[in-house]
Amino acid sequence: MTAAIAAAGLVDTLNGEGPFTVFAPSNEAFAAIPQADLDAILADADQLTNILSYHVVSGRLSMADLATAGSVTSLQGAELTFTTQADGSLSINGGAARLTCADVTTANATVHVVDHVLTPPVPHLVDSL
Repeated sequence: MTAAIAAAGLVDTLNGEGPFTVFAPSNEAFAAIPQADLDAILADADQLTNILSYHVVSGRLSMADLATAGSVTSLQGAELTFTTQADGSLSINGGAARLTCADVTTANATVHVVDHVLTPPVPHLVDSL
């Protein structure tokens, strides 16, 4: 994730005042993406920024805060939804990802490690007639 943040030019943003909540995909989450797809994403700064900013929310939110809120808006602009599972874990967007390590505190963020890279929704095109 660190290399992707640098490639997208988001280092200064995330090192800024914040605070932020970051959903950081694990190394295994990135490894699950086919290499050709990952290379294409890393080569497309706009797409990379879109994906990474979908993993960041303004404010420090704990796992308990996210469960209570039910949904939050990412820096990318799309909504992330949260559901508490029977085992007490928290899933994102109907099971698209799950928090595997929660509430890691850094200088300006709360970090939650997730098991999958989140994909922002594709905007719907509306026909104007």
